[in-house]
Amino acid sequence: MHPFDAAPQRDLAPYPSLIHLIEDTCARFGSKTAYVCLGHDISFNEIEQYSRQFAAYLQQYTELKVGDRVAIQLPNITQFVIAAYGAIRAGFVLVNTNPMYTDREMLHQFNDSGAKLLVTLSDNIPKLNHIVNNTSISVVIATHPLDLITPQPQAKSEFNHFRFMDVLKAGGKHLLQTVTVSNHHLAALQYTGGTTGLSKGAMLSHGNLIANAAQLAARLSSHINEGEEIFVAPLPIYHIYAFMVNLILYFERGACSVFIPNPKDIPSFIQTLTKYRFTGFAGLNTLFVGLCQQDMFRALDFSALKVTISGGTALTQFAADLWYQTTGCTISEGYGLSETSPVVSLNTPGREKIGTIGKPLLGTHICIIDDNESEVASGQAGELAVSGPQVMSGYWQQECETKKVMTKNGFFKTGDIAIALTDGFHQIVDRKKDIVIVSGFNVYPNEIENVLSLHGAVLESAVIGVSGKHSDETVKAFIVLTPSAQQNHSILQEIKQHCTENLTPYKIPKLFEFVDALPKSSVGKILRRALR
Repeated sequence: MHPFDAAPQRDLAPYPSLIHLIEDTCARFGSKTAYVCLGHDISFNEIEQYSRQFAAYLQQYTELKVGDRVAIQLPNITQFVIAAYGAIRAGFVLVNTNPMYTDREMLHQFNDSGAKLLVTLSDNIPKLNHIVNNTSISVVIATHPLDLITPQPQAKSEFNHFRFMDVLKAGGKHLLQTVTVSNHHLAALQYTGGTTGLSKGAMLSHGNLIANAAQLAARLSSHINEGEEIFVAPLPIYHIYAFMVNLILYFERGACSVFIPNPKDIPSFIQTLTKYRFTGFAGLNTLFVGLCQQDMFRALDFSALKVTISGGTALTQFAADLWYQTTGCTISEGYGLSETSPVVSLNTPGREKIGTIGKPLLGTHICIIDDNESEVASGQAGELAVSGPQVMSGYWQQECETKKVMTKNGFFKTGDIAIALTDGFHQIVDRKKDIVIVSGFNVYPNEIENVLSLHGAVLESAVIGVSGKHSDETVKAFIVLTPSAQQNHSILQEIKQHCTENLTPYKIPKLFEFVDALPKSSVGKILRRALR
């Protein structure tokens, strides 16, 4: 029996730390394949060995101390797992970093976290030449995606950096020294997406992450078989959503995760999928729709697929229907944030209620509150606040920002507007900061975007409020058309008519703009702030 299975509700952190979770899992599953990347399989035994060597190197060849921060700036490649598990086993704190960050974003995150060590792609070395010296980073370790298959040459740098494979070789000459870490210790600084302002580091403990994995395991228990699952991982594992699903939850269950380093390369993505009878998949609207429009994808064998998880942005009815028609698998929409490790609630596979975020996970309490932190009447919209073992302790070195998001009785205020439905499900109406005020009425962009998605010509859309001459706002819709609709000269009138038939008059967009693409975050979340 797995520790997650044995965990009673009062104890949602059945491992003493993530170190124990990693080491126990590798021992249980041994020679089974843990991860696949670029056609290269790696076993649980190899993950244990390589991460131990990486950890031993950090202990023996650097001046880092337990609790120091280690930044990992890699895409979905196996070296990410080795570095992350190695840093954790040595007692360090992870700082997961987007490889596509600009200079400004890197400087902010490196300096805000106080990272002492950086693991990055060798291709990023030139970009880092004028950044590293302006941070507290003293050690840089670089790798090429193919290094584990055949070590590759690396770019020269203006600072001293070390090759990933040399690090593993050197670390292999030393024993890993045991460190004392417990569940209340900090495990990761997971930086918020920064969609509404400067990115902040959510402080997630070992206990937060282990508890959330146990909560998810309880919700998905009938859909995860020990050592049998093959889960496709196209979403970036430096984001807390995929990090939790692939590096903790499914890893602990002995599953094989198939990494997709570049999901934008659809032909290569689908070619990889042809090699596996995958049982699980995580994605979001744009990915679901984009794949289902490909003949090669529709021709795949989906007979083993039993779990598809959606998160990061509201699932549209169109995407859910198209995915089910194509794969025969329903989509289970969940909800979470960096601050909640990340999952707060999730629809049970096969028993989903589309348009909702499902029911709260085990041990999670949700309250819908007004601006005075008082609970709203049943069925009324208000800010969703959450309490549970997965909720962060606060923002890194930002006590004032932490106080702003915590209620007097210890609930975390998410900034999302939600409604509690009578059957225990919850529905996210919209981000609090994205609400558009029209003639005194609240207009929620998610609702309008969902209606627009039901029109066959609309590939995707984003709705914002545009300030008027007075305090009122005008609803504006940005729309990406399907290729077949782009030559239809009457398409604007057709979409307006569709809105008229499906929306209350004050909700109907007054302004429309057709665009080739919408600005998105690294996980595909539409950035309404950029459109404003």
